[in-house]
Amino acid sequence: SKGPISGVNKDIAVLQCHGDCDPLVPLMFGSLTVEKLKTMINPANVTFRTYSGMMHSSCIEEMMDIKEFIEKHLPPID
Repeated sequence: SKGPISGVNKDIAVLQCHGDCDPLVPLMFGSLTVEKLKTMINPANVTFRTYSGMMHSSCIEEMMDIKEFIEKHLPPID
């Protein structure tokens, strides 16, 4: 049977980022979430990035990965 995600949304690109030292949301939960997501949409379009030493916050490397993801997947604004 079809799940709630169908049509064009099946091919949406997803970037999931997680710090490997997050005390609030353990890395294991991020890993479980990304594996579940891969069963719901095209797994080839799901990217999971982890950041060494990052807690429940962000870092320059993560922001650069997000910038690159946005530039790759969203049309430019005139």
